[in-house]
Amino acid sequence: MRYMKTHLLSVTRNRQSVPSHLVKGVHAVLWLLALPAVVHASAIWVGQFQAGSGPWQEVRLRKDLKPNRFEYRNWEGVHALEVHTNAGMSLMARPLTLDLSATPVLCWRWRVDAVIANADMKQRAGDDYAARVYVSFKLPDAALGLGLRTKLALARTIWGADVPDAAINYVWDNRHPIGTEQPNPYTDRAMMVVQRSGNQQAGRWVEERRNVLQDVTRLFSSEAHAVQLAFTADSDNTGQSAHAGFADAHFVPANADCQFPPPSP
Repeated sequence: MRYMKTHLLSVTRNRQSVPSHLVKGVHAVLWLLALPAVVHASAIWVGQFQAGSGPWQEVRLRKDLKPNRFEYRNWEGVHALEVHTNAGMSLMARPLTLDLSATPVLCWRWRVDAVIANADMKQRAGDDYAARVYVSFKLPDAALGLGLRTKLALARTIWGADVPDAAINYVWDNRHPIGTEQPNPYTDRAMMVVQRSGNQQAGRWVEERRNVLQDVTRLFSSEAHAVQLAFTADSDNTGQSAHAGFADAHFVPANADCQFPPPSP
């Protein structure tokens, strides 16, 4: 490789005696050699559903809530997790063990039939979404403080041990602008981030990309560790219904492209 670079540089230094098309070709090769290797790094796949559930398990936050119905299917050529919700709420979740500093970007596909018309992310009575992606985090004790640890302990006695130290919810909202960020009306330990809004893209697969490390550093702490990923649609507060799908979730380096597979026949 050292000889190759030296040879290429010598060609460019003597460009007056080299045809212009060759010089351009040499510059292109040098540009490729300069690309960081991380661009070609493999994705960390966390949500491929063609092989069944794998590490995914349904989580019910409260026994008195009607659970959603989850199914695995080939949906328009995409191996997907399908969610039906009707005045209910439960999650399909899996643990995460990854280094966000190396692969901070979460990529996924999702779709909805329609948004929940009467939802309102600013009110507890309207805290429903046609689709939402949870990333939950663990924070070191030093980043929590005594008061916050006490609040989390109380929350876990009510909602169970699955309550995280912090969570980011990327949601498909009904009306608020994309990019809206605000605390969940039930707890400021869950931040709601509007990733899609309205029905303009309903009825088809939409590809997404979020730098989770940047988001959690801005919203909570740079010391947060991602510990769980979950997909759901929920309608328990409004009593309405929704139908959503999720697929092809994976993490990639910050300067790498998402690696969505093409739809199968």
